[in-house]
Amino acid sequence: MNGTLRNDSRGDKVFSLVNGAIVTLFFISVLYPIVYIVSASFSDSNAVVSGKVWLWPVRPTLEGYGAVFDYKMVWTGFKNSVVYTVTGTALNVFLTVLAAYPLSRKDLYGKNVFMILFMFTTMFTGGLIPSYLLVRELGMLDTIWSMIIPGALTVWNVIIARTYFQMSIPDELLEAARLDGCNDFQFLWKVVIRLSGPILAVITLYYASANWNQYFNAMIYLKSQDHYPLQLVLRDILIQNDVDTAMLAADPQDAARREALKILLKYSLIVISIFPLLVVYPFVQKFLVKGVMIGSLKG
Repeated sequence: MNGTLRNDSRGDKVFSLVNGAIVTLFFISVLYPIVYIVSASFSDSNAVVSGKVWLWPVRPTLEGYGAVFDYKMVWTGFKNSVVYTVTGTALNVFLTVLAAYPLSRKDLYGKNVFMILFMFTTMFTGGLIPSYLLVRELGMLDTIWSMIIPGALTVWNVIIARTYFQMSIPDELLEAARLDGCNDFQFLWKVVIRLSGPILAVITLYYASANWNQYFNAMIYLKSQDHYPLQLVLRDILIQNDVDTAMLAADPQDAARREALKILLKYSLIVISIFPLLVVYPFVQKFLVKGVMIGSLKG
């Protein structure tokens, strides 16, 4: 048998043991709240209220999810979140690529000035009140655009995309494309985009996650509940305990039952709100590490 055997010293073994124990504790501290929420969402409402749920569902039932489906604001918020996420992420990725690719080119005149301007926005902002006044003057209050335009571009994503282009798209490829009569836009669309799957997957996941979890802009710019995203509906239920019990399918005379359903609704809604990202993540996970590592290298 070729090769050498690794003999760890006693200190290495102790370090590995302590490190493993710490990582395990962190893992449990992150995993347990998720397990508890999922278990509570499938448990009987009386068991949840009385504190009998610890790890596994108690008297399993789909009552909580039935309450979610009967609650009109959840469907409205879910639809709005899908619209904001899909539309916003498409615009985010489009603008990020249009900004990052020129900045990755060595022949862009004044690109250092542009990078300084981009970096300036990460250190200084106009503030909440000027931003609100700007959105109001542009006529975007209480519209879909107030959820999309103010956060249409993230400088950090521009930087990692620019670095990826610098590291992965050789100049010789551009020269060869030009010899074949390819202009810059054709090269970007037919060559750069098709060779940049990992970084596009990464920034799409970043933007989609941010758009899906967005609630602050909605809280500031949206007035009509018909435009609320799911996260703002969830915030009202969890923090302000704002639930219209008239929308819950329970006996109107049974006040205790309706209050128990309100609590069960919270857990079920949390599960539903995180479910889309959990479904999407496995499809982009294989690109995530490669894209982040290459995109985070100094270019």
